[in-house]
Amino acid sequence: MNKAGEYCGLCGISGFKGNSVALVTEGLLALQHRGQEAAGVLAYSYGEMKLHKGKGSVFEAMSDIPSDFSSGRIEAAMGHVRYGTYGGGGVENAQPLMVSMAGFQIGIAHNGTLSNAGLLREELQRQGAIFMTNTDTEVVLHLMSRHLEQTGFNIREALEIALNRLQGAYCFLIMTPDGFYAVRDPLGFRPLNLGRFEKGGWIVASETLAFDVCGAEYEREINAGEILYIPHETFVPESNQFSNRTNLFSNRQDLAQCIFEHVYFARPGSRIFGDSVYLTRLAMGRQLAREYPAECDIVAPVPDSGMFAAMGFARELGLPFDMCFTRNHYVGRTFIDPASAHRATMVMRKLQPIPEAVKGKRLCVVEDSIVRGTTSRARIRALREAGAAEVHMRVSCPPHKFACFFGIDFPEASKLIARNFTIEEIAEQLELDSLGYLSKEGMLSCVRAHNPADYCTACFDGEYPVEPSDHYMKYDGYKATFKEI
Repeated sequence: MNKAGEYCGLCGISGFKGNSVALVTEGLLALQHRGQEAAGVLAYSYGEMKLHKGKGSVFEAMSDIPSDFSSGRIEAAMGHVRYGTYGGGGVENAQPLMVSMAGFQIGIAHNGTLSNAGLLREELQRQGAIFMTNTDTEVVLHLMSRHLEQTGFNIREALEIALNRLQGAYCFLIMTPDGFYAVRDPLGFRPLNLGRFEKGGWIVASETLAFDVCGAEYEREINAGEILYIPHETFVPESNQFSNRTNLFSNRQDLAQCIFEHVYFARPGSRIFGDSVYLTRLAMGRQLAREYPAECDIVAPVPDSGMFAAMGFARELGLPFDMCFTRNHYVGRTFIDPASAHRATMVMRKLQPIPEAVKGKRLCVVEDSIVRGTTSRARIRALREAGAAEVHMRVSCPPHKFACFFGIDFPEASKLIARNFTIEEIAEQLELDSLGYLSKEGMLSCVRAHNPADYCTACFDGEYPVEPSDHYMKYDGYKATFKEI
């Protein structure tokens, strides 16, 4: 496990009077940006579970789904899109996972990364556990199985015991013979939301955009530390707070929601952690313009994630907004492609400069983030070759200096360009006329629904809300500091 990141998307439906499998698939398509390595759907019907999963996009993975997979009454269904580096990309690591546990069929899907998974796995293996996959998700199933008998085969109690052994970031969807569960970790690293169908039934998804395509209305966030249980018999949700922050973190009162969801990962049409991604990115662009204005002729985004920050930047300064790149929409997101060599070859296939838009112009390019710097360097050179007179860059988040252990595939710290160079040196390396980053305080001022202290900013400042285990301490370039817990 030479990388720590795993980033995925979840969608589950319970109690819908219709084709739940088809709706879950539609929800996964709306969440495709969260993972393109594998996808899967699990359906529960008349006491039986059926699972179909495969490698590639949702279309690729679902292309050979059996025709009778969603026939008859489906009480509940859940799906997963995967971008995983924890465990590798084999189909055996695709999710949902389905197992037989003491005669019960159990299905599970996971978004996030368990920071103590390596230690738990070693402990379980010493006790005789045999693992079928390399994912951290399977650890949860083994922990549940260990406690089933002592709870009188009460799946819900066994799940609670297992959850209180976990550290790090996790949202789970779990299917059991009695019902459908949605779980979010006590610090709320990853987003998980609940929606309702007008004619009955419930939907849970990583992003609210999935509700729109499925015809559901947003109800609320799944709370940090909450187990939401929807029985197959009644479809009436039951909420239980399995843990709170003070149980696990004696003097930590704040959440640790990932601010990078707003900066980059979530789609603009979604609501994340109670805030509109669209409005938050506009606000980040406006704040960036106040902190680092630019003398330029045109403000241009790096499509697509830099689009709305660039729009806010241009509006704040009263500058023209234009598109200087044309995007090939048939190429995947380079950031989430697991093969770095393949990522490098995709840079110019994905975005090409428009010479007529840039020739002789002073450009200010707005980017959501700079990680390694390799893709930015290639794009800036392409703009200059297309005739740009000047190229300035503004970034709608602070410099990335630390690795992430909670679900985002940043490379080890030694490969982060901002870890090794000053802003002036980065500008010189990228061949920019000027470079400016949004401050951490400015970035956090753009969220509204939660206190800024409720966001994890460890990839910028190294203040990790949960200390990574010894398993991660071997990570190349790791020199972070920790908040006291």
